[in-house]
Amino acid sequence: MAITIYGIKNCDTMKKARTWLDQNGVSYAFHDYKTSGIDRDHLQAWVDKAGWEVVLNRAGTTFKKLDEADRQNVDQAKAIELMMAQPSMIKRPVLEADGKLLIGFKPEIYENAFRDA
Repeated sequence: MAITIYGIKNCDTMKKARTWLDQNGVSYAFHDYKTSGIDRDHLQAWVDKAGWEVVLNRAGTTFKKLDEADRQNVDQAKAIELMMAQPSMIKRPVLEADGKLLIGFKPEIYENAFRDA
């Protein structure tokens, strides 16, 4: 099973997710989208599958530091542009595994996703 986890190296939630994967013997590739960026096709696919409201991290400091005008009237196109400009606004982690897409980290969701892996 090809697994890639996307996020930011120093994010606490990322550390929890990577620790869970390591402790459960799940092999994965890590893509740091703060240093390596993210291509529009990946971002569009995530938004198409999960919805921009799930992918955009409006609770994070990067989004909260935006000008009020940038935080208003967000729709899919605007959300994608914001996340392309500042990948820190993408909720973390994003995990792709053989057609599965997991956004955010909760141990019970990972347990269900990798139960038969």
